[in-house]
Amino acid sequence: MAAKDLSYLDHNATTPLCREAREAMLPWFEQPIGNPSGIHAPARRARAAIDEARDRIAALLGAKSHEIIFTSGGTESCNLAILGLARRHRGTGRFHLVTASTEHHAVLHPMRSLAQHEGFELTEIPVDAQGLVDPSVFAASLRPETLVASVMIANNETGVIQPIAELSALCREKGILFHTDAIQAFGKIPVTPRDLGVDALSATAHKFYGPQGAGFLWLRSGVSIDSIQHGGFHENERRPGTENVAAIAGMAVAAGIAVAEVREGVESARQTALRDRLWEGIRRSDSSAICNSALAPRIANTLNVSFPGCDGETLLMGLDLEGISASSGSACMVGSIRSSHVLEAMGISAADAGATVRFSLGRHTSEGEIDETVAALRRVLSRQFRHHG
Repeated sequence: MAAKDLSYLDHNATTPLCREAREAMLPWFEQPIGNPSGIHAPARRARAAIDEARDRIAALLGAKSHEIIFTSGGTESCNLAILGLARRHRGTGRFHLVTASTEHHAVLHPMRSLAQHEGFELTEIPVDAQGLVDPSVFAASLRPETLVASVMIANNETGVIQPIAELSALCREKGILFHTDAIQAFGKIPVTPRDLGVDALSATAHKFYGPQGAGFLWLRSGVSIDSIQHGGFHENERRPGTENVAAIAGMAVAAGIAVAEVREGVESARQTALRDRLWEGIRRSDSSAICNSALAPRIANTLNVSFPGCDGETLLMGLDLEGISASSGSACMVGSIRSSHVLEAMGISAADAGATVRFSLGRHTSEGEIDETVAALRRVLSRQFRHHG
């Protein structure tokens, strides 16, 4: 199949670099670039570009420039928040951490590492069948010794939007630091840290049509953090390492475009209509298909569907051969397929979790692509050795 016929429905994994971000990055590949920490003219130009990008992103968040810490992406931003806050403030006598069982591994793994190796205690609270955190369950998990809590805004697999403002308010009443992973939310729904009431917020450029390899952590003024790396005094001594000037410049431009889209609301409405069109087509093709988290608030672009009796990996391979790029509810780990911890936390069986496909739409997804995806899926399902409605 020709490249022009490919339908890319995996935007939650990564988005294509937008033209405007690419154009903002090109000058930093075409001219001598100095180290932003230097004092000569090329270095000062690089520093000015970083400062401008920091100002632009801060303005989009309704934040102060010094609250923005540039990182290499979402995983580092989440690790810096979790590890940095826990280590910095453990001297207060608090040692308990709280998160949700459906968090991304960029949050779960550093939380578990702190519990396993650094003397912290961890509570991973359950979610309901839709993937939502119950604020009353969250409140019951908080203890006098709770130090840091982290719950993501929008889930990367299901698109479920959590009640972050309500959860963070519960923490604020008890002096508990609250971090949120906004990686799938920023550029899709309104994300303003102070409206959410959080202390730290993570995002990454390649989820909103910026470059891979750039992200940021917003850290509320007055909240201190330990660096988790060593070797320099960059980013106000919070994240050492020479900044990626080109990627940061591209990220700031992409962020501006994405936030403008959110404020207009047109693109979100368009993607919601396309997502619903896709689901209706799937439902007509296979009456046994299950739309996971259908009753929960979700970001507009995400559709997570289980096909009972099918093999998810085979479905994805079949779709790929048809020119449809999607992803699974399972993660490939060193050659072995593991069921999605998100779906299992929602009470979905391992068999159905392993028969799940995530479709995530983007700003270039068209009705034609949606209809072709439905037709391709119908052909793929017809080749699976199972009865379906």
